[in-house]
Amino acid sequence: MSQTEKDFQLVHGSGNVFRDFGRGDADVRQTKALLAARITGVLDDEGLSTREAERRTGVSRADSTRIRNVRLDRFTIDRLMTVLNKLGKQVDLQIDIASARGD
Repeated sequence: MSQTEKDFQLVHGSGNVFRDFGRGDADVRQTKALLAARITGVLDDEGLSTREAERRTGVSRADSTRIRNVRLDRFTIDRLMTVLNKLGKQVDLQIDIASARGD
C-alpha cells in the first residue's frame, strides 16, 4: 500500500454539503441549490433563450444568470418555487424534522 493510500480517509457526507461544512443555514442553502438546479435543467431541456425564460418566468436575465451560477443570496425559496411553477412544474416538498444533536 502506498503512502497516499494510507493517508486517504473516506468520509461519508450527510447528503447536505453545506451541513458537512458547518453552515448554520445549511438546510436553506441546500433547498435553494436543489431548486436552482431544477430550474436550470428545465431551461436547458426546453432550450429556452434568456429572453424567452425572462418572458415566461418574469425573472430578469441578470437573475437568470445568478440562478445558473448558483449565486442565490438574492432569492428566497418561495421565489425559486414560483419560477418553477411559471415553467409549468409543480413543486412538492417533503419535510422531515430531526433533532439537531442527532438524537
